[in-house]
Amino acid sequence: MQIKLKKISSDASFREFYRIQKNFTSTILVRSNKNKFKNLIIYAAVNKFLKDNKIKTPKLVKEYFQNEMMEIEDLGTNSFLSFIKNKKNKFNDYKKLFKIIFKLQNIKLRNFIFFKKYKIKIDNHNLKLLHKESDLFFNWYLKNNSKKKYFSKFKVKIKKELDRLYKKLYFQNQCFVHRDFHVSNIMVKKNNIGIIDSQDIIKGNLLYDVASLLDDVRIILPLNLKSKLFNYYISRTKKIKTNEQNLAKDDFDILSVQRNLKILGTFVRLYKRDKKASYLKYLPYTWRLLELRLKNSIFNDLRSLLDKAVPKKNRTKVKF
Repeated sequence: MQIKLKKISSDASFREFYRIQKNFTSTILVRSNKNKFKNLIIYAAVNKFLKDNKIKTPKLVKEYFQNEMMEIEDLGTNSFLSFIKNKKNKFNDYKKLFKIIFKLQNIKLRNFIFFKKYKIKIDNHNLKLLHKESDLFFNWYLKNNSKKKYFSKFKVKIKKELDRLYKKLYFQNQCFVHRDFHVSNIMVKKNNIGIIDSQDIIKGNLLYDVASLLDDVRIILPLNLKSKLFNYYISRTKKIKTNEQNLAKDDFDILSVQRNLKILGTFVRLYKRDKKASYLKYLPYTWRLLELRLKNSIFNDLRSLLDKAVPKKNRTKVKF
């Protein structure tokens, strides 16, 4: 048997991925020498949990946890991003992704996942965690984009306003949330759609994965398509009542802002700390998404603060 091992592109984690080609079949070798429990064991456990609930994820082929590795099913090389980017009519293909979101949101909530000898706790997406994520904006993006004497002042005021907004979230901890449901974490193979990078699953807000998908920094979707898909979700979900639809839109906007502030910080960190410069190209569009959602009147104070902290003329910056 001829076996070939080829390194493939890494993600934003500390994991490394290798494609193992065995004659006409292939698998993926995942290696992680940092945070093995989360990057390998929890990832394998969540994949199995989702697969048991009829969601396509990479099957564990063989585990070498003691050696900081595991072998998983290969879902192919065609991400949803490459599959969809040149299509003119994207609506029907995106509807297929919402079917996955509905499946995920309809799984009965539980506090633990059991996998082999491991008992894995599923946390709530609480106020502390929302702040921990958006703090990446201050600690990496803003710190590298504002004068030192103004940094602390901006940080305190913006954090206070974010706290007020996070406390307004309505549809909290009602479903399982993938937390990174975007076009590069969705794979298409022979018309089958699977999801990867699922180790951050949490109990959270109904609108989080919707915001992650529709306000994805990796693909520019027309505004009318975003609206059409959002309305499709609202019309199909059974978890949002008619008189709650405005609350759902506010939650969507708050979570989109929270997530994209986090992304600004994460992508600068990936460049500064991990030497992954390719993520910087997404920063200008991330700001465009933020500006789009900040038009909601609930963000009047936050929008004013961000305009002072990062003037619009500085938001196209991709060098640090």
